[in-house]
Amino acid sequence: QVQLVESGGGLVQAGGSLKLSCAASGSIFRINDMGWYRQAPGNQRELVATITANGITNYKETVKGRFTISRDNAKNTVYLQMNSLKPEDTAVYYCNAEVTIRTGYIRQVYWGQGTQVIVSS
Repeated sequence: QVQLVESGGGLVQAGGSLKLSCAASGSIFRINDMGWYRQAPGNQRELVATITANGITNYKETVKGRFTISRDNAKNTVYLQMNSLKPEDTAVYYCNAEVTIRTGYIRQVYWGQGTQVIVSS
């Protein structure tokens, strides 16, 4: 009923920047919290950053000052600006959204398909 489509991943050298985007579409009444998570090979998926509908943000400690999460509510899109990238940021990045869907006004959590970020040293 709701689809999240990510874009913007790729290969970048250490110290470089990338901007990820995630657009939500479908039977959306309201999007509540949105976020970015990542999963490196052999590791569990971890939270990178979240943002509430009102713009309150939260970050993983190791990305504070380097990553910025933002959202455009009119476009149902969340962004992750990543600066000063490090090799340890290499992972598949997934967007996440808690959505109140039109059918029954139920809250459900949706995930994107993931986008690969590779930071070379």
